[in-house]
Amino acid sequence: MTSQRPVHRKEMLFRRAVARGELHLSERGRAAIRRGRVEKGDPRSAAELAGLMAMRRTAELIPHCHTVPLTGSTVTVRLRRTGVEAEAVAEAVWRTGVEMEALVGASVALLTVWDMVKYLEKSARGGYPHTRLGPVRVVSKVKRPASEDGT
Repeated sequence: MTSQRPVHRKEMLFRRAVARGELHLSERGRAAIRRGRVEKGDPRSAAELAGLMAMRRTAELIPHCHTVPLTGSTVTVRLRRTGVEAEAVAEAVWRTGVEMEALVGASVALLTVWDMVKYLEKSARGGYPHTRLGPVRVVSKVKRPASEDGT
């Protein structure tokens, strides 16, 4: 087991992480989103807002995460052939990374879509035979001195 430096001793660096995930949906759920006919409203807009809100609360959700003052964040939800894709970008000039913030943003965005279309996804027995979450993964990570990008 290697010991890591305490966060308060780490250098302030520009950090950026991008996480992307998928929610597989039935044709019925995809069609309702595509046609703007989801009873609760627009799942993509709601999911993007929910993902942004969740990114700022990551340290409250994951016990060993440090609070990171994000300097930039975006969540984008796109309709795809088999469901929806969420991409979350988290940026900060800080002593620890922002991967967890990006992963939480993408995950909460996808869960928000699921919540909004679950009535369309349920089978007669109450299950979700076509609906599945994942994978959600970090697709890019940047760490560099803050002075290299003007921050």
